Amino acid sequence: MMNILRRGSHTHVSLYSPFRNLFSDQAGLSVPVNTLIPPSTPPHNFSQTDFSVISGLLRNTAISSGPSLESELNQTGVEPEPALLLAVFEHFDHSPKLLHTLFRWAESKPEFKCSAALFNCVIKVLAKAKEFDSAWCLLLDKIGGHEAPDFVSKDTFVILIRRYARAGMVEAAIRTFEFANNLDMVKNFDSGASLFEILLDSLCKQGRVKAASEYFHKRKELDQSWAPTVRVYNILLNGWFRSKNVKDAERFWLEMRKENVTPNVVTYGTLVEGYCRLRRVDRAIRLVKEMRKEGIEPNAIVYNTVIDGLVEAGRFEEVSGMMERFLVCEPGPTMVTYTSLVKGYCKAGDLEGASKILKMMISRGFLPSPTTYNYFFRYFSKFGKVEDAMNLYRKMIESGYTPDRLTYHILLKMLCKEDKLDLAIQVSKEMKCRGCDIDLDTSTMLIHLLCRMYKFDEASAEFEDMIRRGLVPHYLTFKRLNDEFKKRGMTALAQKLCNVMSSVPRSMELLDSRCKD
Repeated sequence: MMNILRRGSHTHVSLYSPFRNLFSDQAGLSVPVNTLIPPSTPPHNFSQTDFSVISGLLRNTAISSGPSLESELNQTGVEPEPALLLAVFEHFDHSPKLLHTLFRWAESKPEFKCSAALFNCVIKVLAKAKEFDSAWCLLLDKIGGHEAPDFVSKDTFVILIRRYARAGMVEAAIRTFEFANNLDMVKNFDSGASLFEILLDSLCKQGRVKAASEYFHKRKELDQSWAPTVRVYNILLNGWFRSKNVKDAERFWLEMRKENVTPNVVTYGTLVEGYCRLRRVDRAIRLVKEMRKEGIEPNAIVYNTVIDGLVEAGRFEEVSGMMERFLVCEPGPTMVTYTSLVKGYCKAGDLEGASKILKMMISRGFLPSPTTYNYFFRYFSKFGKVEDAMNLYRKMIESGYTPDRLTYHILLKMLCKEDKLDLAIQVSKEMKCRGCDIDLDTSTMLIHLLCRMYKFDEASAEFEDMIRRGLVPHYLTFKRLNDEFKKRGMTALAQKLCNVMSSVPRSMELLDSRCKD
């Protein structure tokens, strides 16, 4: 972890801002933003010049995926290597079609030797974009070749299972598990969490707990000798609670006890978190007492969950008492503890309280993360405090922080809502420069803002760039642009829009009625 060497100097905002003291050293209320000194890092084992050349091609809106990009890549003279491509993939993970072309181009080079990390990154990017057919083509090609043991592992299938679950494709997730479970390369190296546990966890996290439970019970019926681990029960118990199905959660808890499954600290942590999510904090506190009676000492996760539950309920006096008990335990409050408190005070509109927690956090050696500051950004966004948000953002940049994608999303959403076009474009450019490829939601917000500001050429260019990068735009976004162009007699732009949209899979039936003259 980076060391906190000194406090960053605080930049004052306008005197007309009601939160002008928020960043002032002299004031009692301040949001501390420490200056970060980047840790020493090993040099990149690839050419930065090559990275810049490839990045430039991917950002060039005149170059599309497929032969166009391959031709440009061939002219660069760049020799692809795994570390170089991995760095590019990490920066452009919302451009699946371009990255797929880049990977195929690299594989066509005789001297190129792919790595497992890069291969999994390719699968992840394609699956994230729901390009499952392309992902399977790559995967089956590797399984059929001599490189399979090095390239395909449990991690590869974990990526696919989780992405199928997120896409709501339950049967595909199960089939992927069953396919992988029959491969020696997976069975022989299945350490840690089993692939079966990952399948159940993936389904439960996407609200498919009923399907997960049915598959679990089906497996038990087919194999009477199978004794599920407590981890399997914990996953399903957590799934029922996450779906807010208390009746089935409590029924499953009784089933565990009936089958003599010994609960562990994770089991109780799941119960405590489940009741806290349902705003039944008192029941959670009683469970903490119960687990102590059974000789299971609460860990930091349990304490953090109860504290977060009390914070969400606005019971700050009880939080103080819980913090006192937590402070004398090992290892004591964690980063999560302080972030929960910051979140609670920000949601309650108590920025002074949030600032005090932030100072306490820093004094105890914890470095606030972008996630911590995002709660301040959420508050500013909720109340349209553009100036305060931009001052905190600039202060973070000056102090060495790298805002995460959520930071940019919150800022851009606020700027679009407040019709701050120039600032939105500025922040979106900085987002790209800092390696955060703009995702579908952010691009959509920008397009709608550009339309509201009558910047139709720019809106059309942004829409075209979305498709070029492999993102599938919302139909309503296309409809709005198309309607605006036709209403204003911009027939050339309207026709170009329809031509671009026609390249999107499964869009032709929607275009037939919209693109007729």
